[in-house]
Amino acid sequence: MPVDDALSGSLRSGVSVLTRFREDVRAAKTGDPAARSTVEIVLVYSGLHAVWSYRLTHRLWLAKPFPGARLVARILSQLTRTLTGIEIHPGARIGRRLFIDHGMGVVIGETAVIGDDVLIYHGVTLGGSGSGPKDHRHPSVGDRVRIGAGAAILGSVTVGADASVGAGAVVTHDVAPGTTVVGVPARPL
Repeated sequence: MPVDDALSGSLRSGVSVLTRFREDVRAAKTGDPAARSTVEIVLVYSGLHAVWSYRLTHRLWLAKPFPGARLVARILSQLTRTLTGIEIHPGARIGRRLFIDHGMGVVIGETAVIGDDVLIYHGVTLGGSGSGPKDHRHPSVGDRVRIGAGAAILGSVTVGADASVGAGAVVTHDVAPGTTVVGVPARPL
């Protein structure tokens, strides 16, 4: 699953971090019918603040511009968690225009991969299952996926493009593109 990450993708494609920030604001406007203005989104959307912090800490994580850069990235990500209630590991690979609506309780693990135009609601976990390869022990989420409140996607599984994961679902197996899954354990509708 190709993911244009915040540093290497920006440098390769010529997309600046400022451009990414603007795209993230537009994603919030598109993803939240209650959004009233750009000013409101920029000032009060904790999901947006967490994504922006991730984009900066991810740059530190990858570039390692100085000794201890990864530790600084982790400290900053934990500070963001304290301020927003959203924990995104700086090692995760997140595509463009991620929108985390409400956000409280969202956890995105170190080896998670998230495609473009993904919508995540509060209480979602993209976590490890305690098994799987060390370099990819968290989920991969395709483009245009919607993940409902309280869902848990666990382990080295793939959620295909255009799929939907229902609120409260527990996903431990791959989800085919375009499929909606619900329940515990998650099953296709």
